[in-house]
Amino acid sequence: MPGGVNSPVRAFKAVGGTPLFVRKAEAARLWDADGRGYVDYVGSWGPLVLGHAHPAVLEAIAQAAARGTSYGAPCLAEIELAERVVRLVPSIQKVRFVSSGTEATMSALRLARGFTGRRKVLKFEGCYHGHADAFLVSAGSGVATLGIPGSSGVPEGTVADTLVAPYNDARAVERVVEEHGKDLAAIFVEPVAGNMGCVPPREGYLQALRDLATRAGALLVFDEVITGFRLSTGGAQVLYGVKPDLTCLGKIIGGGLPVGAYGGRADVMEQVAPTGPVYQAGTLSGNPLAMAARAPTCAWRRWPPACTPACSAPATRRT
Repeated sequence: MPGGVNSPVRAFKAVGGTPLFVRKAEAARLWDADGRGYVDYVGSWGPLVLGHAHPAVLEAIAQAAARGTSYGAPCLAEIELAERVVRLVPSIQKVRFVSSGTEATMSALRLARGFTGRRKVLKFEGCYHGHADAFLVSAGSGVATLGIPGSSGVPEGTVADTLVAPYNDARAVERVVEEHGKDLAAIFVEPVAGNMGCVPPREGYLQALRDLATRAGALLVFDEVITGFRLSTGGAQVLYGVKPDLTCLGKIIGGGLPVGAYGGRADVMEQVAPTGPVYQAGTLSGNPLAMAARAPTCAWRRWPPACTPACSAPATRRT
């Protein structure tokens, strides 16, 4: 494996030392291959809000596995989780499950381009949207520039339509809209930047993005892979009261298994195949294990803060 790992941040290159290989984990602790114990503040980068190896999650996965690990066909668990996501996230009227946050943002970008018939996308310095080619860019000099590849292997032509502006600078976005608005398909943003430290939006910033996207006829896309179901049950859009056109969600919705999702306005999502011309597919999208690993009912009862007024069922029936 390159660097001995399957994801670069695991190599400890930025902090020194050698990779930590985990032998087991339980609740808020994990143990490495040498038997050393640790308090885990990372939680698999976000999805383990109930901790490692929560009994209810393990039971749900085991029951699902006994019925088969992959169907390549629809299952009831997909519908149940889709209903929950639609109920809790204000901007999502229809949702499509995928297998990672990168797949979610990549698919949302294709959808935005297909829906608007436009090419360009605006992202912000310091905001990470996965490793799809179109998002792997760094900003050049100036307020907003055409994308410059930020990784070897990304052709310049692939990111030529990616625009970059400073995060939290609404005036910069206004200038981008003035110059490129007629060909702008989408504005992608982490509503709270989480990959350059934790940087909250300035007052009025997200609403300004909403207004500018509407003015340009572009879609506003919230990448809530980090903030969704953590900043609040319904994500940053609930906390800040700004509704995007599309929302991307990540692994937190799958209890530690590989899963992601993108969803939004029904008229936009109807453009996704098979109902529309924007193609996106995946054999493991909506697979039964990931769908079952969502936080089970009994797990939520052990953690009352996760329940919100949106969850109006009696405690014994909350889903």
